[in-house]
Amino acid sequence: MSELFEGRARAILFDLDGTLVDTAPDMVSALQELQRSNGIEPVPYAQGRSQVSNGAMGLLRLAFPDESITPDSALMCDFIARYKAQVCDKSGLFAGLDELLTSLEECGTPWGVVTNKPGHLTNPIMDALGLASRSATTVSGDTLPTRKPDPATLLHASEEVGIAATECIYVGDAQRDIEAGKNAGMATIAVGYGYIAADDSPLAWDADRFAPDVPELVNIVRKAVKLDV
Repeated sequence: MSELFEGRARAILFDLDGTLVDTAPDMVSALQELQRSNGIEPVPYAQGRSQVSNGAMGLLRLAFPDESITPDSALMCDFIARYKAQVCDKSGLFAGLDELLTSLEECGTPWGVVTNKPGHLTNPIMDALGLASRSATTVSGDTLPTRKPDPATLLHASEEVGIAATECIYVGDAQRDIEAGKNAGMATIAVGYGYIAADDSPLAWDADRFAPDVPELVNIVRKAVKLDV
């Protein structure tokens, strides 16, 4: 897959939370409000942020370790309602990525989003940030019966953009992202600026490339699509 990074990539796909969009301010705020309403001292922002890539389930297990959290539990329903009400109040693209997306569009390289976040939360964010009309594909966690690390959603995205999976690069901030990308036959980039727990290390995920920050991600992607030749 190393040849893709030498100007042969034809499409770039991104995870959403912690990779393309900084959704932590709204997700952690909703979690802290839920804790306060239940008489619990809110988790520190940094601690909550580190769990955002694990979705609502990961956040609730952090905040309510003694509770049984299921997709239809009262705490889950309350959290989702609170989060949905403020889903993009403070969320935004990580600084520098809007310019990268514009560059990809200008050179005719399709980009898209593949996330485990359900569509009823993904779509409002994409709409609010003006990304829905720009993305060549947006695949949410409930678009198909399976989610990452299963490769099906990534393969579905490659079909939608009309580019073979082996000519796509997938960018993510969680091990499941890298596993899904590799299982789909894509080249992968692990980013270190996302929502990563203190006991985790992107360098251990066996990605093809590692970008510790947005500027390095921009450099890697620009070279991969021949924007710097």
